[in-house]
Amino acid sequence: MGGKRGGAVTVAFSLPADLAAELERKFFWWEHVGTEPRSDLRILAQAMKLASFEDVRRLETLLGADQLIEVMLKAEPGWIDERSWEFWRGRLTFATGRAIRETPPQRSFDET
Repeated sequence: MGGKRGGAVTVAFSLPADLAAELERKFFWWEHVGTEPRSDLRILAQAMKLASFEDVRRLETLLGADQLIEVMLKAEPGWIDERSWEFWRGRLTFATGRAIRETPPQRSFDET
């Protein structure tokens, strides 16, 4: 299963189409740019960044800790802010015992 609805990018999971559509409507209030749809990974990362506690519990119940960890491990810079990262890292590390890096991916302007 691909992580990008209708696209070629593959990730370890895909969201049920109805959940992906619901999360995208709720957590993206700006127009999408480009011809490819947002990836399920990007949609879920945004939901994790902006989730209420009720949303957090729902995501944990629907998707499970391992799938949420995969989003953190594959997130691109800027997808999850430091506060949300620390929240999820603590919660998911406690729940699973898996190691998650201490800080979210950062943009680097020194890359060549």
